[in-house]
Amino acid sequence: MNVILPQIDFSRADILIKLALEEDLNGRGDTTSNAVIPENTMAAALLNCKEDCVCAGLAVAERVFKAVDRSLIWEPLAQDGDFCQSGTPLAKISGRARALLTAERTALNFLQRLCGIATTSRRYATLLEGTNTVVLDTRKTTPGWRNLEKYAVAAGGASNHRIGLYDRIMIKDNHRELAGLEGEKGITRSVLRSREKYPELEIEVEADNLDEVREAVESGAEYILLDNMTDAQMAEAVKINAGRAKLEASGGITLERIPRIGRIGVDFVSVGALTHSVKAADISMEITLK
Repeated sequence: MNVILPQIDFSRADILIKLALEEDLNGRGDTTSNAVIPENTMAAALLNCKEDCVCAGLAVAERVFKAVDRSLIWEPLAQDGDFCQSGTPLAKISGRARALLTAERTALNFLQRLCGIATTSRRYATLLEGTNTVVLDTRKTTPGWRNLEKYAVAAGGASNHRIGLYDRIMIKDNHRELAGLEGEKGITRSVLRSREKYPELEIEVEADNLDEVREAVESGAEYILLDNMTDAQMAEAVKINAGRAKLEASGGITLERIPRIGRIGVDFVSVGALTHSVKAADISMEITLK
């Protein structure tokens, strides 16, 4: 599957790697490897899939190994976005045995989680093939990991929603209530205020019912989030909207329901489960003496 991947922010990734290694080594180092393995022992290691998965995060894993020992030689054997069957080698790393073992767990922690997200994203995206509906992630990401996790979502063939609170206006019921704009024309006034404050940003409005959909459409919002609506309500929202705004289904989205939603004709389906509750992919490192 050919996918266009967003850029990894390596300045942020390197901070996470540094923290993870400090957490593991705590200033003292890998006491077991340092005690048991002679300093100049050389080895080679393979990172192998132990289950079918979509590859994501190889460059991050490489940076973990290089953060431990810059002399390690990294050879990728797969590419991010590849579907890899169980037993597929993802990368080969050669160099000092101590360094390989010191980096192993941290590198696998990054790689397993990112591959797990990519694999889950592929599963959802595949169910919408043949429709015009796109799967989106959400902001329900691991703190500090957002750039990496959204990268993995894209590697799996799904798409990214807004990155944070700064790059799109999203007006929810809590915003309207706290602003004193609940009730009649609350959506319209919220959109007008947002246009005045941030004219360069697109606006999304959360709609809990069809009356709110009608008002959101008339307000000129670019996106309308259909919150926890039934299939029948979403179908009616598509008719009301008549192509004027982009419609996003959210809440109660399951794998079983995804194909039906695609046939309804909404533009997007947002799924927090792409990042907040995925199973890490099973990947191991096998090491041999050189």
